[in-house]
Amino acid sequence: MPYLGPGLLELAAAPVPTTPEDLAAWLGRQVALPKRARGNCWAAAQYIETSRHRSTLDKLMATAFAPPVPPTPLHRALAAAAPPMIVDTWYDGAMRAALAGQQGWGEIQGCPHAKIGEMRWYRAWDAAGQECPPEQAAEWRTLLYKPHGGVVPAANFLLADSDYVEVLTEIDIQTPIPEDVRRRRAGGGFLFLGCRFHDQLLRSYARQILKRSGGGHLAVMGGIEMTRNERAFLEEMQIAVIDQDLPAFVTALAAS
Repeated sequence: MPYLGPGLLELAAAPVPTTPEDLAAWLGRQVALPKRARGNCWAAAQYIETSRHRSTLDKLMATAFAPPVPPTPLHRALAAAAPPMIVDTWYDGAMRAALAGQQGWGEIQGCPHAKIGEMRWYRAWDAAGQECPPEQAAEWRTLLYKPHGGVVPAANFLLADSDYVEVLTEIDIQTPIPEDVRRRRAGGGFLFLGCRFHDQLLRSYARQILKRSGGGHLAVMGGIEMTRNERAFLEEMQIAVIDQDLPAFVTALAAS
């Protein structure tokens, strides 16, 4: 099952931030940030939410990811392959756009509790972009799971430190992980494309999504100077590294 990170957008020359560091820099150009929040998108988002209100953060994120990202050939190939689940960890809509011509799919996104009265951990939308009960996912051939939210179809973003404090409090017992994600992951392993694990939050999320999965995980991470924690995480989770950079891997995949 594909597990997509923001690095995949480098194949598309995407007009949106393509790494957490890019997003932190973009937010810093919109709002003057204190030194402690610079360079970290989650801390930057928390400062904006605290000092300017949550609605300001959501509007900035909607603006940052408003330019449509055209699906790459890899996005389209993944959509055509119709795997039981695609995990997409960035905020763009390229994977949803690639799936648009397919039948029998829908999307679940993690959602923040920042809105008054919002107590859900996640929300679901069908292929037409209409919100639906998460239980409807049992009928879909392919589930697109965006654990951090996304700009489409409803500009729903999990980003600020406060968002993650709530989620990480519960994630070890799997409450924020949708039931259909748990069911589908048991059937196999994940192929990580465009992902990094150099940040503790990224590792924490991946660890909980992989929990009780079928194993046999692979990560395309050739040419990356990995941190010590990153290497330890890959070993801990038994993720084998494919020693090719992403463009070379995609070219080889297209030729096979």
